[in-house]
Amino acid sequence: MNSTKKEHWENVFATKQENEVSWYQSKPETSLQFFESNAIPKDARIIDIGGGDSYLIDHLLAMGYTNLFLLDISENAIERIKTRLGDKASTVTFIVSDVLDFSPEVKFDVWHDRASFHFLTSPAEIAVYQKLVANSVIKNGYLFIGTFSENGPLKCSGLEITQYSEAKFKELFHSDFELNTSFIQDHQTPFNTVQNFIFCSFQKK
Repeated sequence: MNSTKKEHWENVFATKQENEVSWYQSKPETSLQFFESNAIPKDARIIDIGGGDSYLIDHLLAMGYTNLFLLDISENAIERIKTRLGDKASTVTFIVSDVLDFSPEVKFDVWHDRASFHFLTSPAEIAVYQKLVANSVIKNGYLFIGTFSENGPLKCSGLEITQYSEAKFKELFHSDFELNTSFIQDHQTPFNTVQNFIFCSFQKK
């Protein structure tokens, strides 16, 4: 694990409140729309990559999903969401890990990643992630991924990011996944700034 990267994220979640980070959403409408529009079964095995203490898991639990996993490099983030969920936390599998070190013991029906993947900036890191997703999603399973677009910011939380377009996403994942949908969307941060995102929904071949 990259200790500098881990220290960065542990510090973020130790020093900032949930609504003091740019990615905060009280209700992640775009992600929830994906689950609804694709009629994802309630017992589907779903993993949220780099979800931190976002509210996706809360809403999926409220919708009746029963097989949820959350991976984040920050133990502080995981502890924050556990505290917020209370007794419901026992129904979620929490994984403290850098995604690049993740070796899942199961395969997933849905791999969800909003605003985590773009922090991988080297070709080697991106290749590890691509292989991991290909090996971790079942046939006909879904990859739903959102990153800064080519019109989005160049940095987030003080770190360099990689911008994406539909063409770049297709080039990266086309050998294992079919692109279902792609769209651009503005995210308004708690600081009243706007970040331009691209979201893509892929299905495993």
